[in-house]
Amino acid sequence: MSPTTRLLTALLAASSLTACATVGPDFKAPDAPATASTLGAGETAPAAARLDADAANAGPWWTALNSPELDATIRQALKDSPTLAEADATLAQASSALAQARGVAGPQVTGNAGIARERANLQAFGFTGFGDIKLSNPTFSLYSIGGAVSYDLDLWGGNKRRIEGATARAEAQGRRAEAAYLSLTANVALQAATIATLRAQIASVERMIADDEANIELVHKANALGGSTNLAKVAAASQLEEDRALLPALQGVLAAARHALAVLVGKAPADWIAPAFDLRSMALSAPVPVALPSRLVRQRPDILAAEAELHAATADIGVATADLYPNIKLSASLTQGSLKPGDLFSYDASGWDVGAGLTAPLFDGGALKARRQQAREAARAASARYQQTVLTAFGQVADALSALSTDETALAAHGRTEQQATERLRLAKVAFDKGGGTMLEVIDAQRTLNSARSARARAEGQRLVDAIRLFAATGADWRTGV
Repeated sequence: MSPTTRLLTALLAASSLTACATVGPDFKAPDAPATASTLGAGETAPAAARLDADAANAGPWWTALNSPELDATIRQALKDSPTLAEADATLAQASSALAQARGVAGPQVTGNAGIARERANLQAFGFTGFGDIKLSNPTFSLYSIGGAVSYDLDLWGGNKRRIEGATARAEAQGRRAEAAYLSLTANVALQAATIATLRAQIASVERMIADDEANIELVHKANALGGSTNLAKVAAASQLEEDRALLPALQGVLAAARHALAVLVGKAPADWIAPAFDLRSMALSAPVPVALPSRLVRQRPDILAAEAELHAATADIGVATADLYPNIKLSASLTQGSLKPGDLFSYDASGWDVGAGLTAPLFDGGALKARRQQAREAARAASARYQQTVLTAFGQVADALSALSTDETALAAHGRTEQQATERLRLAKVAFDKGGGTMLEVIDAQRTLNSARSARARAEGQRLVDAIRLFAATGADWRTGV
C-alpha cells in the first residue's frame, strides 16, 4: 500500500467514527402553559379582538389599518432601518459560528509544501576529511510536500453538544431578528397613529379658534345693538386666547413624533417628511386575532428566542460534562522530501506516521466540575428567563385587551357627550338669537363642545394605539407578503 493510499485510508477511517456516547441532558421544549385564556380574570374580550384557539397573525399585519401611507412607510423602514441591518448582521454572525462548530468537529486536513536552499556543516558531525583531503561543506536544495489529517473521536459527544448549542444560538438570534422586525413595524405604526391623533387634536383646536372668532363677531354685533355686555366681550376674547395657547404645545409634540418616525425609517429628520396620517383613514378592517396561550408561545419571537437560549444552555451542560472524561484523537501525516524535484514523489522520498493520542484530566483542582455546575446554573437561569418572558407576554396581551375594552367604552361615552354638547350649543344659539339667552351661555356651550370633540379625538387615537399594541403583543408575523 502506497503512503498516499495509507493517508487516504486513515482519513476515511477517522471520518467514519462517531461518538460512542453523548453525555449531558437532552433538551425538552417547555410544556405549554396551563392557563386557558389571555384575558384577565373576570374580563371579556373587546369588540376589536377575536379570541380564536387557532388564531395566527400572518402577513403584513399593518394592512389591517387600511392606510396606504402607513404601508409605504413601513416598507421603507424595513428597507432602510439600521436596526434591521444590525439584526441581520448579527444573525449572519451566529450562522457563521454554527458553521465553525461543525467544521471543527469534523476531520482536520492540512497540506504543506516547501523549498529550501541549505549548506550543511559537516564539521558539526565530526567529518573534517581524510588525511590531507579536506571536506568542504556541501550546498543543496531540499524540496518537500506533504499533508496531515487529525480527527477527534468525540467519545462522549462534547463536539456534538457544541454543534447543538451553536444551532440553538443561531435559532435564538434568528428569533431576535424577527422580534426586531416586529418591534420596528409596531413602532412605526405607533408613531403614525400618534401623528394622526395629534393632527386631529390640532384640527380640533383650530376649529375651536375659528368658533371663538365667530363668537367674538357675534358679541361685537350684539354689543353694538346694546344686547350684550362688556363681560361677554371679555369672556369671548379670553376664550380665544386660551384656545390659541393650546396650539404650540401640540405642534411641538407633533414635530417630535415626525422626527422619531424619520429615525425609525432610517432617515434624518431634515431629509424626510412624514406622511399626513389621518385618523379617519386609519381604522381596523377586522378584529385583531388573539390566540390561546398554548398557541401564543409558539408565535411570539421573544418567547421562541428564550426557548432557543434555554436549549443552548442545556447543550452547554453536555459540553462541560464531556470535558470530565478521557478523549482520543487520531492523526496521520505524510511527507515527501528530496534533493531533486523529479524524485519528490518516489517511494524512497516518502515518510509517514499514524497515531492516536489519549488525553485525560487527572488533577485540575475541581475546575472542570465547577464548570459543569456553572453550566447547570446557567441553564436554570435560562429556564427562569423563559418563564418570565412567557409571563411578560401574557401580561402585555392582557393589558392590550383590557385597554381596548376601556377604549371602546370611553369612545362610546365621548360620542354621546359630543352629541349632547352639540345640541346644547344649538339651543344656546337659538335662545341668544331670540333674546332669551346670553352670550356667556353660548360661549360656555361652545367650550363644552370643543372639549368633547378634542376628547373624542384622543379616545379614537388611543384605541388605534392599543390595537397596534395588541398586534405586537400577539406576535404578528410580518414575514410573508411584505
